[in-house]
Amino acid sequence: MTTEKYQNKYRNASARAQWWDYRTSAPYFVTICTKNREHIFGFVEKGEMHPNILGEYARKCWNEIPNHFSFIELINFVVMPNHVHGLLKLNSVGSLHATTPQDQDPQMQKNEFMANISPKTGSLSSVIRSYKSAVTKYANDNHIPSGWQTRFYDHIVRNSEECQRIFDYINNNPKNWEIGKLKGE
Repeated sequence: MTTEKYQNKYRNASARAQWWDYRTSAPYFVTICTKNREHIFGFVEKGEMHPNILGEYARKCWNEIPNHFSFIELINFVVMPNHVHGLLKLNSVGSLHATTPQDQDPQMQKNEFMANISPKTGSLSSVIRSYKSAVTKYANDNHIPSGWQTRFYDHIVRNSEECQRIFDYINNNPKNWEIGKLKGE
């Protein structure tokens, strides 16, 4: 398969920073929204989040990330009616193996193309893909309506002051829910 086949018609450019390797040790702030911003995780009342069964499962899956990715350290998390916010630290995953150039076999080219567009092992994207997949599988297995936006927002946290601001933002997200709705967010 070559990129000419679809002429970039069905593939959007990555939302990730092209100048950054997302396998690099650093803290990351992540926001993952539900499809069409649907309220599938519960509701907020008087500044407090009341997760439903899917919201509880989304929280459980987030807390289990280090069990599946030993290089991840969780810092803070909140599930909201139509999105989740997470602050996590990716620690070094060790040396990455270089790949050798492939010959011109079409199957090798296809495999290389797919590898190039897939999240890299040990990257933030691979962690988020796994998280979204686990929540979706649970919802599907239990006939619970669900869905994620295809992408997620990330921010590379640059210093401890910024990390503290994001930590506080996550903690205050349920309290600020009604304010955001009034502003049309």
